[in-house]
Amino acid sequence: MNQQIELRYGCNPHQTPASVYTQNSDLPIQVLNGTPGYINLLDALNGWQLVRELKQALNMPAAASFKHVSPAGAATAVPMSDVLKQIHFVADVELSPLATAYARARGADRLSSFGDWAALSDVVDVPTAHLLAREVSDGVIAPGYEPDALAILQEKKQGSYRVIQIDPNYEPPAIETRDVFGVTFAQQRSQIVPTPADLTEIVTANRHLPDTARRDMIIALITLKYTQSNSVCYAYDGQVIGVGAGQQSRIHCTRLAGSKADTWFLRQHRRVLNLPFRDGIKRPERDNAIDQYLMGHLTQAEESYWLQSFNQPPIRLTADEKRDWIAQFSGVTLGSDAFFPFRDSIDRASQSGVTYVVQPGGSVRDDVVIEACDEYGMVMALTGTRLFHH
Repeated sequence: MNQQIELRYGCNPHQTPASVYTQNSDLPIQVLNGTPGYINLLDALNGWQLVRELKQALNMPAAASFKHVSPAGAATAVPMSDVLKQIHFVADVELSPLATAYARARGADRLSSFGDWAALSDVVDVPTAHLLAREVSDGVIAPGYEPDALAILQEKKQGSYRVIQIDPNYEPPAIETRDVFGVTFAQQRSQIVPTPADLTEIVTANRHLPDTARRDMIIALITLKYTQSNSVCYAYDGQVIGVGAGQQSRIHCTRLAGSKADTWFLRQHRRVLNLPFRDGIKRPERDNAIDQYLMGHLTQAEESYWLQSFNQPPIRLTADEKRDWIAQFSGVTLGSDAFFPFRDSIDRASQSGVTYVVQPGGSVRDDVVIEACDEYGMVMALTGTRLFHH
């Protein structure tokens, strides 16, 4: 290892020179293949922290799919049903626990994960490498790679796929700094790792919090810890199903994440599973076509291009059919990186199967938010810890 890596450029091609370095120790990362960029490494280091903490909190292999310094998805290695394997496009491949975690993370929001950076909590095995090799992805960070897995990844993108190995024992200094406009900021690094032990303050009339909901609350909270604020996250069945990142308004976060969660549920509808795709349509084109199918409103030009994906024009789902399909799901967790200032986010969340809510609390309207949860029979836990990330 060394203390500095020269990069191709910074956030944009005109920002040269660019590098990453440490002042007093070797870098904790090794570049095993390819040439990572500035944003690649921001995604890699944020993603690594997320999956490391998920593994630490839940003792399961974990994965994250990062784009532009926020996770598009994150997940643990909870086994998948046949339907989930189908919507995540992995029904035809071998799945190890780590590969299962990445398939779930990548499948949370496949449109946003196009060209992602993958972060993996464990040594990369061959099934996970095969899965990475067939997706449109910029790179991967992990604590190690089996020799055969590394060989697979080194062939991706004509040998230019970016592969980074990180020292799993590395701990950064307690004080972190950053420069903005020539001014240096310093702060205590956020070392709080949410665990199920943090979920004891339940403030709603309904206090029943099963272990699966506790797990999903932890997944939501740790995901939010590494998502650009303001942020809201929907989690279900051991994975993220929708992230609303970087919005100025909490309700806009909730709506954005909720629309992604709705899409994840609707992808499981029998009519979506049986869309009459033409032979040879690749996965990214299928993702785009499914998104447009669920959107419903296309211009004439968009419609003409979209129909080229199918053997015959598909029958669209009506608004009522979508609503009825989503209404059958429940047990979803809603997490927020800061308090809900109004009840509007709870009202919106109720439309996407939310049963469990976790947030810091501390709003002057906490009582109004609690009352809204009680109206829907939701369980809400307050952590007392804000998780802003900028």
